[in-house]
Amino acid sequence: MLPVKTPLLKTQLPVVFVMGPTASGKTSLAIELVQLVRQQPFEIISVDSALIYKGMDIGTAKPTDKELAMAPHHLIDFLDPALSYSVADFRRDALAKIEDIHNRNKIPLLVGGTMLYHRALMYGLSQLPSSDDQIRQRLNDIIAEKGSDYLHQQLSLVDPLSAKKIHPNDPQRIQRALEVYEITGQPLSLLQQQSKQQVLQYPIYKIVIAPKSREILRERIAIRFKQMLDAGFVDEVKKLYQREDLSLDLPSMRSVGYRQVWEYLQNQISYDEMFEKGINVTRQFAKRQMTWLRKEQDALWLESENNDNLERVCQFLDIAK
Repeated sequence: MLPVKTPLLKTQLPVVFVMGPTASGKTSLAIELVQLVRQQPFEIISVDSALIYKGMDIGTAKPTDKELAMAPHHLIDFLDPALSYSVADFRRDALAKIEDIHNRNKIPLLVGGTMLYHRALMYGLSQLPSSDDQIRQRLNDIIAEKGSDYLHQQLSLVDPLSAKKIHPNDPQRIQRALEVYEITGQPLSLLQQQSKQQVLQYPIYKIVIAPKSREILRERIAIRFKQMLDAGFVDEVKKLYQREDLSLDLPSMRSVGYRQVWEYLQNQISYDEMFEKGINVTRQFAKRQMTWLRKEQDALWLESENNDNLERVCQFLDIAK
């Protein structure tokens, strides 16, 4: 059954979000929509924290040149991996792209699997302090020495609400929550509750695509990771590894899969161990994505394996091909 919705407004153009776990077929669906729907043209804005980086193509499943020719993407392949890009940076840039696309009488198609980006764009950001390099480095050292589980336990002592929401295997978010607490003396969860959220001021349509079972998703992830390795993923990471300005402390190198290949290049793990770890961390990432996505009850849910997804999307948006 389709969720309750209204037809696309003629007086105010909407934004359409296409969300899903990794390896679910988001990009393919979006490109089909761009290619086949002529009544109201779409333009894709990437919502992916790894696709922004230059030189990180295979491991991020970046759209191919052929795919980009069929459906150009905004906010991909523009930042050097040595640089950082915050959620606030993304929201600022995405809002500017949305306005530009609307001004050209087209509909923005927000496509990607970085749930934090999706939520920040839809509902706004809390007013949180900037990062502190010294605190961040000290927390990085603790993670390296004692692991993210230990840091998660520390977070539960000062901010149990955030600790409940953040998975113990998500060191970046654990680190940020502890950093905010050390800078402000207040829990991240409290600051988020107190901050006024800026809800996106456009009609919003949400589409979620995912395989019909966890077992199918796990298999798709294994197949895709092997395809990445066959396509030269190790050589891609080797070029990054040889750069003196890159390390595992950077957000870019913490991207799923890249850390495991990096550890293999450091001779910390074998090729087979890298292969297994790469698949496992990707599956864990997909599990966290699905946890976020299950909250999207007002979305159109599609199964990756179905052949009528494009037709269902057109019906949901009340548009003709």
